[in-house]
Amino acid sequence: MPTTLDRLRRSIEHYPASLVLIVGDVMLDQFVVGKVDRISPEAPVPVVEYERDDYRPGGAANVANNVRALGGNVELVGLTGADSAGQRLRQLLAACGIGSSGLVADPTRRTTTKLRIVTTRNLQVARIDYESDHDASGEAEEQMADHVARLADRAHVILVSDYLKGTITRPIMEKVLAAARTRGIPVLVDPKIPHLQMYAGATLVTPNHHEAEVATHRRIRTAEEAAAAAQLFRERAGCFDVLITRGEHGMCLLNGPDALHYPAVAREVSDVTGAGDTVIATAALSLAAGMSLRDACGVANQAAGIAVGKFGAATVSQDELLTALIEASRQESRRG
Repeated sequence: MPTTLDRLRRSIEHYPASLVLIVGDVMLDQFVVGKVDRISPEAPVPVVEYERDDYRPGGAANVANNVRALGGNVELVGLTGADSAGQRLRQLLAACGIGSSGLVADPTRRTTTKLRIVTTRNLQVARIDYESDHDASGEAEEQMADHVARLADRAHVILVSDYLKGTITRPIMEKVLAAARTRGIPVLVDPKIPHLQMYAGATLVTPNHHEAEVATHRRIRTAEEAAAAAQLFRERAGCFDVLITRGEHGMCLLNGPDALHYPAVAREVSDVTGAGDTVIATAALSLAAGMSLRDACGVANQAAGIAVGKFGAATVSQDELLTALIEASRQESRRG
């Protein structure tokens, strides 16, 4: 009888044969990095001495980057502007090996860009957002729907990454669900509460604890409260299962009638930015590789523990994940 670790390792070895289709709001993350040695004489703000610019895929593109970093294959459907930021994002995706044939350049909007001014010690000074968040419509929406139908034919799972920036409209979500039903594959959704009713029929929806509280009008402070909120969230969203990410309190999975609680992995926390992206990316890829939902969420919990130890919207490698799972297995054996 193979051990749990052996079973997980075999599934992880199938990551490179798995394809995740991600539909969502892509972004460009820009970091202006510099030193801070003094306060401005003009106003009580730090003076940042410029050193360099860093660019990373953000939003749904960061989810895609997480899948790719773990060794999986990924295709993106989303919107950019017909601008230099959109071109730079495509270049970044190509460099990462992420399929971007499903991206639509809409000249009526700008590419969502989050510009962060940070110090060389990774302290954020300010953030500037460039965005157009009106819903996609007309030709842009039709093109995305066509891309969903085309790319779903090869996908093992579809992941919806909703940031309320205009990509996830009701027709797009209906196209995603219809394509998944035709293929018999799961749909995972990282939600935004104003779109809750759109997700009916999804396999798994992954709100964070704040989103779950807003959607259910319940406080979540204990594992029991998280399980009760997950049940109510499932009823209101009309989805099959719910995973509530609870930060330092771990995660709560409502799978069928059962609630499972995954304790947070005890690591030094550097930055929680993008941890939710890591969770859903890892869970989706693990499902695509043949894991059960419970195993996939357990592996995603380990991946999140690694990601929060890094600065910014970080990714996790397959080797890092396997090392964490081996250590977790050893700790479990010692406790047993």
